[in-house]
Parts: sequence; structure tokens; C-alpha cells
Amino acid sequence: MCYSAQIQADYRRFVRRFGARIDLREFVRLYWEREQGRAITIPKAVDAMFSDPQTDEERRIHEMIVRFNALRTAKLQKELFQQRARLTDAERALQTKTTKAATESKRIASEKIAAALRRLADLRRPELIDRDARIFPGNYAPVIVMEGGERVVKPMRYQCRPSGKPASYDTKYPGLYNARRDNLEGFWKALFGRSHAVMIANAFYENVKNTRIEGRELRPGERDENVVLEFKPRPEGDMFVACLWSHWQEKNEPDLMSFAAITDEPPPEVAAVGHDRFVIALREKNLDAWLNPSPDDLAALYDILDDRERPYYEHRLAA
Repeated sequence: MCYSAQIQADYRRFVRRFGARIDLREFVRLYWEREQGRAITIPKAVDAMFSDPQTDEERRIHEMIVRFNALRTAKLQKELFQQRARLTDAERALQTKTTKAATESKRIASEKIAAALRRLADLRRPELIDRDARIFPGNYAPVIVMEGGERVVKPMRYQCRPSGKPASYDTKYPGLYNARRDNLEGFWKALFGRSHAVMIANAFYENVKNTRIEGRELRPGERDENVVLEFKPRPEGDMFVACLWSHWQEKNEPDLMSFAAITDEPPPEVAAVGHDRFVIALREKNLDAWLNPSPDDLAALYDILDDRERPYYEHRLAA
């Protein structure tokens, strides 16, 4: 399964290239819910969509981002103060006597200080880097849907909770960020042919076994290790990833928009390094047909999935 992706989150590009309207109302709702304390993870690259606000809604979003980052900064600075004090205490204790407790406390404090400093640096860094656009299951990303004959960009969680299912599905079925093609008319039948979306990405990341990459058998007594590979199409470019999405609603619960990327058998170069599933990159000419599905013509939708882009996916160890 494709456990993370590097998304395209360029506000102006969505509008200019894809003729898509940004659903600012949904973005306002999402950022407001995050500010109210709901556990919502939004990549820095998505925040950057609103770094130069032009409308009242954009300005409201920008202000919420500024307040949220200020709160995160204060929490991290408090964490730094506490862990530096802990480190000082541990080092002082170790000068008198080496103990397991003091050694462990020094290690933990050092690791937490380093982590807090990294997070602070990320918050303060004005320029974007590749990992700022990387999403993981549970993170939010902009996806394109069709609404009233118009392409619309909405923020959705990358882990689908189908409408009508209980919220417990999030933990019971944590793999619902991917929808297997061979199960579209099974588990996903309520969405396939009815509720389609497209995520724009330019890289995907997979967990694979080290021995598969090296093309060898496991040695006696050896433990295989997972490594993370980055896959990028060659030539480089946007991938229009076929997705399903759902608008989940329940009384006394916040609405949830969420999506899953459809996966299929991998191309040979991906299979060769040990991964058995991969996303489906649609041809741009098929986007509107995919976004306007008919449950009465599933064969046409399978044809679109078959008529996919087939670049060579180059891989490297992820940074």
C-alpha cells in the first residue's frame, strides 16, 4: 500500500491549470476545528496556500494558521525548557555516580531537545522543502472533486471513513487510506461509481524489505529490516491519482471529508524492489470522466483505470 505521498498544494496552480475553484468555506471549517482542539494534521505546504491572503476567507484562514503556530511555538519552547532542566539534572547526577536511571534520563532529554529544536526550525522556516508537502494516513490534503459540473478543491483526510460506518472504523480498519481495485465492487461499492476524487502528487513512499531491494535471501539469524523508498515518475510530473471519497456525517459529531487512493498491481520496476501495490495515475484527458462517474456504467470506469499513465517509476532511499 502507498503509505505516504508528496502532494501538490499550490493554490494558484489549482486555479490556473485545472480550472478548479477552491472551497474556501471547507478550508475555513477545517482550520477552525483544528483551532478548537480537534486532532487535525495539515502539512506546512497546505498552510502555505494561504500565505498571501486576498479575500476575507483567506485572511481568516491565515490568521488561524498564525495563531496555531504561535501556540505550537510556545508549547515547544516550554518543552525545551523542561527537557534542558532534566538534562542538567541528569548530568549533575552522573558526575557523582553513574546510574541506569540518570543515563536513561539524559538520553531521553537529549532526544526530546533535538526533536523540539527540529520542530521549531520547521515552524520558523519561511521557504518550503519537499517534506513539507508529504502526507501520511490521517493527514489532510487538497483533492479535486466535481460539484455542480465544476472542479472543486476540498481538504480531506487521507484515510477514508465511508458514510454510514461508525467512527470506530478509523482504528478497526487503519488501512482505509487505500482502496484495492479488486475490492471496488465489494467493500467500496457504495463509493465506486458515485463518489470519485483526484489527488495530485509527484512522489510516493513505500515500506519494503531490505533483502528484496538487495535481491537476496535472508541469512541465518538475520532480521530483515524495513526501509522507505521514494518513487517518482520519469519524466517528472504530476500524477493524477484516482481516489474515492466520502462525506461522513453523524449527529453531535463534526463532519468528516475523507478519501482513499485506489491501488492496483504494481508496475514491474516497483514489484522488482518488493512492493505489491501501487496507485493508479490517470491520464489528464480522463479527469472529468472519472470525476463524473455513473454507477450504471462501471465498465467505463474500469476502462479509465486501465488507460492509465505508465511512466517509469524511479526509486531511491527516502531522506
